Amino acid sequence: KAATVVLGTTSALVDRARRTGARDARLAAVSLPGPRTSPVPDDPDRLRPKIRAELGATGRPLLIAVGSLERHRGYDVLLDAAHAWRRLDPVPLVVLAGEGSLRGELQRRIEEEELPVRLIGRRDDITDLLAAADIALLPSRWESRSPLAQEALHARVPLVATEVGGIPELVGDAAELVPYGNARALADAVVRLLDDPDRRELLRERGVRQAATWPTEDQTVAQVLSVYDELTQLRPL
Repeated sequence: KAATVVLGTTSALVDRARRTGARDARLAAVSLPGPRTSPVPDDPDRLRPKIRAELGATGRPLLIAVGSLERHRGYDVLLDAAHAWRRLDPVPLVVLAGEGSLRGELQRRIEEEELPVRLIGRRDDITDLLAAADIALLPSRWESRSPLAQEALHARVPLVATEVGGIPELVGDAAELVPYGNARALADAVVRLLDDPDRRELLRERGVRQAATWPTEDQTVAQVLSVYDELTQLRPL
């Protein structure tokens, strides 16, 4: 209420700010930078099998989730869904990259329930992991502009995500969206995608188009600077 301007990263957050008394609330949809070309880029055809072999996903689908191992990430629901994938042939491998307070609890469930899931800790090669994946998973209870969703679409990886927060606005029709907390819906969406290569290719194409609608770094910076300019010009001398 005391702020001159409130910037929100999603329309829902802007609406919430207005409902709670913001005098001037505006959308400032910050996006991750798009992929940048290295002077000597890695060969994806060589890197993909190498990463899949390292993770133990040779000859089987690879599902990737990335984020802190905390309650709001919905990984308990993801483990519930993994029960259904054990019936598939070959059984998909689910890889969770990240660290957090739930690591011990999740690891116990994985071992006791014999789930096809690996916890690989914090990684600095998320782009490479996504490039090796068949599907990216985002089972969170709430997200604003999820970095994983943005990276998945940039990397042309089909995404299954919960229909929460800013996710629908972010991904449009370029992902499979499911209700939060519904393990059956999550499991079924993944099974359908694994059985439908045409649908996966359609999501890849839609992902590239959707990512092209997001603001660039320069556009984001320019918007924020324009707000500063506007406010400083209004300030009395």
